[in-house]
Amino acid sequence: MKKLLLSSLLFFSVSMVNADSNVALKQVIDSEHRSDQNKKRDIYRHPLETLDFFEVDPNMSVIEIWPGGKAWYTEILAPYLKDNGILYAAHFSADAKVPYFAKNRQQFNDKVSAQPEYYGNINVTVLQPPHSLEIAPKASVDRVLTFRNVHNWMKNGQVNAVFNAMYKALKPGGILGVVEHRAIASSEQDPKALSGYVTEAYVIALAKKAGFKLLDKSEINANPKDTTDYVKGVWTLPPSLRLKGQEKEKYLAIGESDRMTLKFIKK
Repeated sequence: MKKLLLSSLLFFSVSMVNADSNVALKQVIDSEHRSDQNKKRDIYRHPLETLDFFEVDPNMSVIEIWPGGKAWYTEILAPYLKDNGILYAAHFSADAKVPYFAKNRQQFNDKVSAQPEYYGNINVTVLQPPHSLEIAPKASVDRVLTFRNVHNWMKNGQVNAVFNAMYKALKPGGILGVVEHRAIASSEQDPKALSGYVTEAYVIALAKKAGFKLLDKSEINANPKDTTDYVKGVWTLPPSLRLKGQEKEKYLAIGESDRMTLKFIKK
């Protein structure tokens, strides 16, 4: 009877903590500091449900991989973790020789420096394989999150190095959350992923090779309208719309890509 009572109390306490975390997360997502442009994409990216699925709590240490210039998830993660957690932004080098990398890093710097009250505590590290892979101290973080990046590492032939770096940074029992453009399961995987799409099976195999175990998968970010067979790959769809005005309404009606949402644990 005592064990049952203690178990019930523990479940109730955990449920209350999770509920409080969700309220705090929703407040950040709805906050005025987020750009209108970024908020418009919530309908496709489902940040509340995605971060809840990855079990991100405000007292955790978290790495966001390649946050980009617009800092879409950083807008949410930084203020959410600011008081009790730690956020690492594993970004491009400020001295990157590739113009796209340098531009993205500068845009990110400009954005976070303009609102230090939200972003002042971010620890910016460098992830630029094959030379810069120390994204946080070894076995120091609770979560590593990557959003639509796997295809980029495949294209550059650095995907295994990055998965190894993410594994190294996580604590034992820590979670890796992956969101990626999803190829049709029966399709043959291009090892360079030039279309931007990757099969779930391929991502799971990459994670397992690095030592991760698949915990769960979710259809939070699924889009059944996405046929994945476009001339310009995933960038045919919004927000890129690489075909410019050609059949724009068709691609807007499809929306952003179909995405896998996978949760792995470091054994």
